[in-house]
Amino acid sequence: MRDRYKLYLLYSVLSKNRIVVFGGVLIGVLTLLALFAPLVAPFDPLDISIKDALLAPSRTHIFGTDHLGRDLFSRIIFGARISLSIGFVAVGVSVLIGLVVGSVAGYYGRRVDTVLMRLVDIMLCFPSFFLILAVVAMLESSIINIMVVIGITSWMGVARLIRAEILSLKEREFILASRAVGASDFRIIVRHLMPNAIAPVLVSAVLGVAAAVLLESSLSFLGLGVQPPTPSWGNILMEGKASLGVCWWLMFFPGVFILMTVLGYNLLGEGLREYFNPRKRI
Repeated sequence: MRDRYKLYLLYSVLSKNRIVVFGGVLIGVLTLLALFAPLVAPFDPLDISIKDALLAPSRTHIFGTDHLGRDLFSRIIFGARISLSIGFVAVGVSVLIGLVVGSVAGYYGRRVDTVLMRLVDIMLCFPSFFLILAVVAMLESSIINIMVVIGITSWMGVARLIRAEILSLKEREFILASRAVGASDFRIIVRHLMPNAIAPVLVSAVLGVAAAVLLESSLSFLGLGVQPPTPSWGNILMEGKASLGVCWWLMFFPGVFILMTVLGYNLLGEGLREYFNPRKRI
């Protein structure tokens, strides 16, 4: 009954907010397009046809073609797979690191908390984008490296959130009862504290996907992300900038997809934040 009530509350809060519904629809459509890209895309995204280069949008090529005659719609759909995958994995890495660091710091406190929080402060002193640029420039520009680098440079916010929640939870009666019956620290953290402190982390993770997609697009646009001919939204933009004055569609359509993705996840994140607001439960 309790789980049904939570689902009903989530549905009621989100469904009453049309902006959140709009964001959810955007994310759903983009995710389906990415999952079923081989079925949706009318052409192979790597097929080169010089005679069809720089064709304007038409019935055959609804988003036009690029300078090598490749269908832009097909490249954008397959690029969605790359961009969204990097966003999901990078957020997964950052959440995992943030959960471990924040949980240990909040639970043990004192010197452990001081050392770990100073590490967080040091990481926050570096501009994230330039730190990522420096690391990516030293490594091979592979998809795996980009996922990991974005993840290990964006966990600090999650660590602070989970630490704050655990500091308020660790003196509650159910935690004291677990200690009284001899539960280990690991069990208390994993089985009791983390599940009760995860709500703000979920909101942060949803918003983090949007940030990771935008960051990957920026890296690819600068030539340090996903390398051609593998399509991603960032390198499609990079390839189109040379023809911007003549072929507007090369920059417009990938830019719209990036905008829709970031907007969708931000709107959904705001909806989840509203759902987890205790005042909504009164």
